[in-house]
Amino acid sequence: MVDSHDTATPPRRRRSDARRSIDAILNAARVVLGERPDASMDDIAATAGVTRQTVYAHFPSRDALVAALIEAAAAEYAALLDDAGLDTAPPADALARFLDAGWRFLDRYPLLLNANAAPIPRPYNDPHDVVPPRLERFIRRGQRAGDFDASLPAGWLAAAVIGLQHAAAAEVSAERLTSVRAAALCLESAQRLCGGEVRRSARPGSPPAP
Repeated sequence: MVDSHDTATPPRRRRSDARRSIDAILNAARVVLGERPDASMDDIAATAGVTRQTVYAHFPSRDALVAALIEAAAAEYAALLDDAGLDTAPPADALARFLDAGWRFLDRYPLLLNANAAPIPRPYNDPHDVVPPRLERFIRRGQRAGDFDASLPAGWLAAAVIGLQHAAAAEVSAERLTSVRAAALCLESAQRLCGGEVRRSARPGSPPAP
């Protein structure tokens, strides 16, 4: 006799349920570890609304869960940059959109700003590898168009812009600047660095320059 329980839940439904559990666990890890980097698997399970056993069924260790979270974060950051239209927007606007995407990403993943967090594993598609060339590409386009200063190498400017945002994020993490103030200062500094015009409203919703 066939066990009715085996036929009650089709494979597609089981896969869908598993995907929802994984998404809930990753989202809980994003929130909980952002607030408390030393949070336990039990803490994450409670926030996700699942059992500890369910968490371990999908992620055999805490390290595996953190690695999966960082992979998801990297993919989300790449999607934010894709949506920003960096290759088609006017160069000065592309710079503002690039920084805006970075701030939205860091707001979603505060764990990455926490100096007390354990070392973060490098994801397969590490933003440190894939982001600078994208930034450098539209900076070079701006230099050709005369929107940015062409006297400095585009690669150097890209590295400096990323360094500016990291420095601004560190000021936010240390509570020396609000996120709005840091974003405004970062944008104006980056525009000055690249030699472009300081725009006050490069993108709807962007924080105004001081």
